[in-house]
Amino acid sequence: SHFSGLPSGGSRTATDAADAVAEGMDVAAFLEKAPREHVRRMPVTVHSLGELLGDTTPMPEDLIAPRILTPGGTLVLGGAPKVGKSDFLLSFMMHMAAGAPFLGFTPPRPLRVFLLQAEIQYHYLRERVQGVKLAASLLKAARDNLFITGHLKLILDEAGVGMVAGLIRTRMPEPPDIIVIDPIRNLFDGGPGGAGENDNDAMMFFLRRRVEALREAVNPDCGVILAHHTRKLSKQQLSEDPFLALSGASSLRGYYTSGIILFRPDEDKSHRKLIFELRNGPALPSMTVDKKGGGWVEIDASAERLVRKDYGEKLDSERDRKRDVIIAILFEEASKGHLYTSTQFREAFENKAGLGSQYTIRDRINVLTTKGYIKFLRDGRPFGHPLTHSRFGYLCVEGMRFGREPQIDPDTGEVVGEGLPVLPSHYKCPRTGACLEVENPSVWVYPEVEK
Repeated sequence: SHFSGLPSGGSRTATDAADAVAEGMDVAAFLEKAPREHVRRMPVTVHSLGELLGDTTPMPEDLIAPRILTPGGTLVLGGAPKVGKSDFLLSFMMHMAAGAPFLGFTPPRPLRVFLLQAEIQYHYLRERVQGVKLAASLLKAARDNLFITGHLKLILDEAGVGMVAGLIRTRMPEPPDIIVIDPIRNLFDGGPGGAGENDNDAMMFFLRRRVEALREAVNPDCGVILAHHTRKLSKQQLSEDPFLALSGASSLRGYYTSGIILFRPDEDKSHRKLIFELRNGPALPSMTVDKKGGGWVEIDASAERLVRKDYGEKLDSERDRKRDVIIAILFEEASKGHLYTSTQFREAFENKAGLGSQYTIRDRINVLTTKGYIKFLRDGRPFGHPLTHSRFGYLCVEGMRFGREPQIDPDTGEVVGEGLPVLPSHYKCPRTGACLEVENPSVWVYPEVEK
């Protein structure tokens, strides 16, 4: 074998045969020159239709179901720089090492994973690892199954393959189930010509002579995951065929068994989209994901607008602005010694602060009272206002204080704030619209729907 630690035999001979054909040599000429013992071990089989129809043996168990990664298969995860590929892969592999599902991707058992990463330095790597949200029991299961290199500075050439294979054998007590290379670009070896990963021939050389060599050296049945950068494409191109964005796409798409594209549809928003391509299984629907609280979660795509997204988002922003303005005005007016009913407020502030007509203000107040941002005070006499006979009462918001006189704690003599606290006595039921009494005025409770 050319490669350190790679056993000679059928796989090597098959690769040599393919190379010979690529260089223009006739297959018969290669077989004539090849050693007989190598030819006998070439993994070439021919099956009749009857044999295929009659074989009812169970299918091999997926390394990552459903058919995301099969034994001996290759998964390519593509994405633009800084989209979060490394963070996504790290969380993904920690779940696989723990035997836990991740966004619906399921391992059959805790998997042994070797992550060959060449981007993140040690201290920032451990910060990311410690920030992954995973139950203590799962972390315990994963801690001896996942091995990660520090910021690796090497090229995965012939010597690099031998070095990494030796490193895997030294650190891992059993052969890995998955080898991850993150990213291809930092370890790429395009062969004698020195071409980059955008060259299809150089990409095929790297896949066959380097990636396959590493797999054969440690475990021929293990799965390989490759993190790869994508070229910049328009949103239309991404929607039509996103896998064309992969560098060296022609070679990769003919080689991998499954592909995932991770991209951000809107640069102003944090959520990402996952698009799948499977060669060994049925197509999977795309998925919208985001990172929240240290973990990746799926977002319900049915909540996304399909028509006039930009215009709809502007309207949403305007509603949020009016909400903030109304709450701020109520807060400020109370500090000046003024309380308002809904009717008084909309008449007093019509066409002020960009709130629009009194009917627009009325609609916003109705929404805010239903969502619990605004509640009501029936008895305004402690603040010099009469007992109101309106359906609800004076509007009040969380933390609202009446006046600006310093308030002193009689026990400690400490100044606890300015003005008297305005606490609600009633609120609007979000389901029936009825006016109900507040159980504990000191605790501001938002409806469950708003949570």
